[in-house]
Amino acid sequence: LRRYAIDGAFVPMAVPPDHLAAGLHGLRALGFRGANVTVPHKEAVIPLLDRCDAHAARIGAVNTIVIAPDGTMEGRNTDGSGFLENLRAQAPAWNPDRSAVVLGAGGAARAVLVALSDAGCPEIRLINRTRARAERLAADLGGPIRVVDWTDRAESCAGAGLLVNTSSLGMAGQPPLEIGLDALSPDAVVNDIVYTPLQTPLLAAAAACGLHAVDGLGMLLHQAKPGFQAWFGVEPTVDPALRTAVLAG
Repeated sequence: LRRYAIDGAFVPMAVPPDHLAAGLHGLRALGFRGANVTVPHKEAVIPLLDRCDAHAARIGAVNTIVIAPDGTMEGRNTDGSGFLENLRAQAPAWNPDRSAVVLGAGGAARAVLVALSDAGCPEIRLINRTRARAERLAADLGGPIRVVDWTDRAESCAGAGLLVNTSSLGMAGQPPLEIGLDALSPDAVVNDIVYTPLQTPLLAAAAACGLHAVDGLGMLLHQAKPGFQAWFGVEPTVDPALRTAVLAG
């Protein structure tokens, strides 16, 4: 907003799950142009919106809301595009023609799974602490997704070229993520979409193993671009200066 001299504001608001509908009505009443949606509301918000675009409907999760002049609300999902843009920016040698391992089965996992599938990933091994939730997600999305037991998470990394943590494990205030990385391909990329802390124990372990570690801040920045453009009419540039400003804030 400062860079483009836009007279606007972007403010954080904590909304308890049982107040989600009232919170959305408040945005409309106060003249907001839209909002981002994060944990735990990405799936729960869908039936409260007037519509979702085709991509968000396919994923079954929303991270961006655009409010039209008539007050109607449309849900969109930019997590998948943000994930891929960040991955390609931080690990340009990564190739989607190899197997991937995805940890977690929430709203962010849905977007990552669809993005990897659409990019041509031949096999995606999905692992969640609650296997039944992973099974439901795999059934919903279809494609090259294979569910693996949580207890087999280390072994499931065998030969994979990418490991993505979409779960809250390893995030500040959450339990640690415990997983062995030895079975990954020696040139594998390890991506933790968590950005608090920026350097998670998973990424530190990956770097110690000589693997390519990709943090989650870039995904946060890239997924924000389409929403910013919809609200303010300008497509922002993600560059080192923006990254530095966010880290400083």
